[in-house]
Amino acid sequence: MKVFKFGGASVKHAAAVRNVTSILKQHKEESLWVVVSAMGKTTNALERVVFAFRKGEDFAAEIQGIFEYHQHLIRELFIHPEPVLNQLAKAVDSIHHNLVNHIDEDELYDRVVSLGEVISSQIIYQFLLSEGIHATWLDARDLIRTDSTFREGQVDWSATTQMLQNAKKKLAPGIVITQGFIGADNQNRSVTLGREGSDFTAAIIGSCLKAESVTIWKDVPGVMNADPKRLPAAIVFPELPYTEAAEMTYYGASVIHPKTIKPLALGNIPLWVKSFTDPSFAGTVIHDCKVEGLPPVIVFKENQCLISCKVTDFTFVNEAQLSVIFHAITALNIKLNVMQNSAISFSFCIDFRENKVMALIEKLQEHFEVYYNTNLTLITIKNYDEKSFDTYRKREGVILEQSSRSTLQVLVKDL
Repeated sequence: MKVFKFGGASVKHAAAVRNVTSILKQHKEESLWVVVSAMGKTTNALERVVFAFRKGEDFAAEIQGIFEYHQHLIRELFIHPEPVLNQLAKAVDSIHHNLVNHIDEDELYDRVVSLGEVISSQIIYQFLLSEGIHATWLDARDLIRTDSTFREGQVDWSATTQMLQNAKKKLAPGIVITQGFIGADNQNRSVTLGREGSDFTAAIIGSCLKAESVTIWKDVPGVMNADPKRLPAAIVFPELPYTEAAEMTYYGASVIHPKTIKPLALGNIPLWVKSFTDPSFAGTVIHDCKVEGLPPVIVFKENQCLISCKVTDFTFVNEAQLSVIFHAITALNIKLNVMQNSAISFSFCIDFRENKVMALIEKLQEHFEVYYNTNLTLITIKNYDEKSFDTYRKREGVILEQSSRSTLQVLVKDL
């Protein structure tokens, strides 16, 4: 069996859904599991609903916008849209239902934001049926077991493998439609796997079911050495080793979710990145290989925050003080993107999520003078050459620079 994953851009309107269907028709005789994301920018819209609710602001217009967007798409796709519109109405009602329950804010986020994938997968499933394609819809929350770390669920691999294999045994050959980004804990509460986590879902399914391959369908012709929207001269890699791809994702390359590579590499399962706009392109295969002479890989990671902790008693930064800092970071489940220290201060760069950043700063202020900057972009140049090294070091607005034998990182103010 194979696993396909389609992101939000690939199903953002009726024509896009038809295009995905045409791709799937070419594989309708195969055993194929299809992971889909929320349509278009639905996840962003659902996030805005949650954030407005938390602040006591009006969110009705945002929910209405979500409903009308999907309603329009459904009416374009279906000759008889009423059954699918009824499913949509129920899903939108559940947004309101979840908001009135007083629960932990991260749990609320997962309950509401995960509905984008549920709506998307139901629409695509129903459209496949209307096109005469045999398909089965499965709820990812019945397939992927996590802990209760809302917004960053950790997978219980043993339980998940068992659940997926049990589900597979009951299926007839054909196409399975399920959701990316979501699982459930032991209490059957929705838990998301981290922002943009649908790639990871595809890797989980591929790994647990020992798939022949996993393919992520994107709006680019494959994995490139830079974002072509920023650097039009970017090139496509025909193939990449697992290790190189994993490092690219670690530094923030958005073409693949960072957690995707490991489970596939451990199972020696090839990961393809292909274009849904032109499936005839060869794309990129990530597998166990060696590739010499790779060009510089340039990754931009936006919405960064630089935090600096300065000791207050004129002593030097030592291991005990670093332990305090790392304990606070670990307790809040925060990932460091860059760190650097001087004699009396320790600085580090993290993704800016306001609630976590403010909580971290509050903890650190008990021991240090704390300074922070937001609206920053982290630029990583992996496999740098002399030209790229000089170009990015001299870029306007650099406030932090760090280099090793093969990698340069600069943190710049957004201009």
